[in-house]
Amino acid sequence: MTDASRDFLIAPSILSADFARLGEEVDNVLAAGADIVHFDVMDNHYVPNLTIGPMVCEALRKHGVTAPIDAHLMVKPVDRLIGDFIDAGASYITFHPEASDHIDRSLSLIRDGGCQSGLVFNPATPLAYLDYVMDKVDMILLMSVNPGFGGQAFIPGTLDKLREARRRIDASGRDIRLEIDGGVKVDNIAEIARAGADTFVAGSAIFKAAEASDPHRYDSVLRAMREQLATAR
Repeated sequence: MTDASRDFLIAPSILSADFARLGEEVDNVLAAGADIVHFDVMDNHYVPNLTIGPMVCEALRKHGVTAPIDAHLMVKPVDRLIGDFIDAGASYITFHPEASDHIDRSLSLIRDGGCQSGLVFNPATPLAYLDYVMDKVDMILLMSVNPGFGGQAFIPGTLDKLREARRRIDASGRDIRLEIDGGVKVDNIAEIARAGADTFVAGSAIFKAAEASDPHRYDSVLRAMREQLATAR
């Protein structure tokens, strides 16, 4: 699949949103042109932070959010929460291979529940985990920071890993999205796209933009990201 034929999707990470106004924040960023709601789930065991769970995902659905919700599970063990997020209305459920005793089974749980499945790779985690499960993944998510906290800088070595992941996807002939998460900004998103990514998680770069009191504050940064992505085709 060439850059020209891929559709680029932007997935704001609500980890950087104002949680006191979460429904409104999500409504506004989607109205500004975002494609996917990226939902970071941390358990203070697999990663050193504690965030949100399936009740918040369900609350967003009840609030009226109809866009895809991409639940990134940074938890161990992972299988129990897979079922909870299926019930809560997630669209994509991705997890780290280190967090599952049986990766194939965990991926099957997601698919059997009607969601799209994916694996997440930390900066030092090899892509070899994909060798026997490419037929069960709908998304590959590469972390370009070490997971746990927002606002970190992009790790440049991730670009080579993106290129390798893109080669694997193209060789498989399967329709698999390649997502990047960590340090994505207006000034590097085109380079990241050229390395092979088609789905871009951005938290601080979007939610910390402009004045919090301005409901249209996301328009300019999302427009700037789209303009940069257009140069990557």
